Amino acid sequence: MTAPDWTAHAIGWHVYPLGFTGAPVHPGDAPAAEPARTRLDHIADWLDYVQRLGLNVLQLGPVFASVEHGYDTLDYRRIDDRLGDDAAFDRLIAAAHERGIKVLLDGVFNHVSARHPLVAEALADPDCPAARLIRVDRSGGEPRPAVFEGHDSLVELDHGAEEVAELVVGVMRHWLDRGADGWRLDAAYAVDPAFWARVLPRVRETHPHAFIYGEVIHGDYVDIVARSTMDSVTEYELWKATWSALKEANLFELEWTLGRHDGFQDAFRPVTFVGNHDVTRIASQVGADKAVLAAVVLFTVGGIPLIYYGDEQGYTGVKEERFGGDDQIRPLFPPTPEDLSELGADMHRVHQSLVALRRRHPWLADARVTVTGIANESMTYRTAAADGSAALEVTLDITGTPRAEIRDGAEVVWAHPL
Repeated sequence: MTAPDWTAHAIGWHVYPLGFTGAPVHPGDAPAAEPARTRLDHIADWLDYVQRLGLNVLQLGPVFASVEHGYDTLDYRRIDDRLGDDAAFDRLIAAAHERGIKVLLDGVFNHVSARHPLVAEALADPDCPAARLIRVDRSGGEPRPAVFEGHDSLVELDHGAEEVAELVVGVMRHWLDRGADGWRLDAAYAVDPAFWARVLPRVRETHPHAFIYGEVIHGDYVDIVARSTMDSVTEYELWKATWSALKEANLFELEWTLGRHDGFQDAFRPVTFVGNHDVTRIASQVGADKAVLAAVVLFTVGGIPLIYYGDEQGYTGVKEERFGGDDQIRPLFPPTPEDLSELGADMHRVHQSLVALRRRHPWLADARVTVTGIANESMTYRTAAADGSAALEVTLDITGTPRAEIRDGAEVVWAHPL
């Protein structure tokens, strides 16, 4: 494993800043007012809440200048005007670090906005410097930029070019110099691992303690990590098996995936989650009670767990394939924690208690799982320290009212419902 030592104790809160702060995202949204305090300050107001929940990592979605949703970048070195400025970013980093919270940024290095100045330059002049950064098809009468997954608004960078590697190294170093602690590499699955292998060692020359992981939806995780030199990847396999097994009453699916998860753990420490900015909320997928069981899985298997903001409050929201289809899962958060509805209090207590359990058993970061009992609607597994020095027994049951129990030997140390 190449991940920095601090990731062995990392548990994070994943925030989509534009939605969290109520910034205008779509054309026609109300224009951004000039707030007395920036929207990044709004995120800083929640750091005490993050700390009280027991978390020590803040994973931010895109914060750089973009056209709409943040993944259509206009300028990698400028904070989005809708969120704030360099001073606001510095305040957020300082406030997080004062609380012992690491801050990870979202690196959208597969593509840029079609309105990025480089795109127009590359299309206009095949011999200009920009043309070495953007993938352009000039085989027809009209030059056409390569686009990401059919989205005309997202133009792909040419990752075979050394100039793109230099651009990404420069951006990553710039924000690490400014205080960031690491990066999530957006759409890393769409980039040849050889590109990251050229970039990341150069970043680590100056920032050896940065944690860098990739968004990888499918593929050979172990091979991708090895060839890319990334520290980790997002384990979508475990995410899918967790909600699907609970929803379809087929815990055999989860059993199979936990076996694969142990194999990943032998090579790297996966980034685990049950929700993020791209998927339907876990409470909408499986219901509130089963969402508790999903959280139990998240916090009792190895990895680096991320809680998507609002999941710890039982938020619901459905991802839809339409314009504005992400809005439900990227909501505005209240001004302060005191403004939260009491409807989420029980789910918050569940998460706080599970995080506390993981803090009491730090070996869970690298735990290995053995399933000891399995049926369609019930499952028991032993989660143990990699060296066998400690273990817990976890039972999940959805035969009636969903319930879960965690035992340390003969003692029940956690249960739902209480």
